[in-house]
Amino acid sequence: MIPRMLLIVRMARPAVVVLLGLFTATGLAQAGRDEDHLLLARALVVVFGFLVFSVACNDIADASIDRVNLPGDPARPLAAGTAHRRDMALIGVTAGALALVASLTLHWPAAVVTLVGLAVSAGYSLRPVRLSARGVVAPLVLPACYVAVPYLVGIFAVRDSPRHGDLLLLAGLYVGFIGRILLKDFRDVRGDEMFGKRTFLVRHGRRWTCAFSAFCWAAGTVMLVAAVRHPTVTLVLVNAVYLAAALLLLRALSAGRGARRDEHLIAAIAIVGRGIVLSVLAHLALTNAQWPAASYGAMMIAVTAGILGLAAVMARRGPAVPPAWRSSRNPTSLEGKVADADPRCRGPLQPDRHQPRDQAVRGTPPRVRGRAP
Repeated sequence: MIPRMLLIVRMARPAVVVLLGLFTATGLAQAGRDEDHLLLARALVVVFGFLVFSVACNDIADASIDRVNLPGDPARPLAAGTAHRRDMALIGVTAGALALVASLTLHWPAAVVTLVGLAVSAGYSLRPVRLSARGVVAPLVLPACYVAVPYLVGIFAVRDSPRHGDLLLLAGLYVGFIGRILLKDFRDVRGDEMFGKRTFLVRHGRRWTCAFSAFCWAAGTVMLVAAVRHPTVTLVLVNAVYLAAALLLLRALSAGRGARRDEHLIAAIAIVGRGIVLSVLAHLALTNAQWPAASYGAMMIAVTAGILGLAAVMARRGPAVPPAWRSSRNPTSLEGKVADADPRCRGPLQPDRHQPRDQAVRGTPPRVRGRAP
């Protein structure tokens, strides 16, 4: 039992847990019950079970790819060799059952949302459906799980039907998250190309990916400001600053100055994205509590300044990497690790002569010759 509990801890993605928790709390705040901590805890149990189920499905399906993209990552137990498939499967099934049982303690639509979310999440990762390998479908489906499920669980924890403003706010969160999830593929491009996973980045290249991400950021931000209850000038200005920061970071990412620089920029963009969700949540909580205008403005500005400061530090220094994992990700030894991860990949990596020049992802390794597109 203890080893499996430790495995769940290793599987947990702290940044994703925080983000889904923000979506859940935003749903409660949109429904006017942001101060009910017990209700929030019940909703978070559902969301945590759903997340662990989704992670287990994804790790089982992408174990071979993760051994190439993330060798030694402790958050990928199968790739790191610290867990077996049967353990991951048992944890995933148990977490899914926990999510369903916990959802029954809320209004009945929460159970429907949870069940559909579990089904879509399994279809996203597992064969024969495996939506994650179907190009542009993947960045459209994954946000539907990671945004809609926690947000709607938050809504249905309070009442049994959504309102027009609730759905418009969900649409804004969803579109904005698409702009962020597209960037995940920069980290995984080597393994995705090697194993024939045709992501949006592999199909269309760096510049189109950044351009589409920028469009989603702009559209999502506008929809959020239009949908949120009791919008203020301060909220509009705060979101405009976040959007400007995200667009500047995306412009730098489109230039392609190496994989390490990409990692720094994408981590900074993720912080800005969480800042947008946090600003919406703070706005709803403060207006629900009827804070005075001056105190409200000071709090919103302080939160924004803190988020932008963290993003600036991340863009310069990058995310913290454990020493053991850092050595396993040494670019000078990556070729040998590819061969160790997949016995079919022996010898030096060769560029694909048929790859269009405008679709090449600068700053990332070339395709492996002989690999199916």
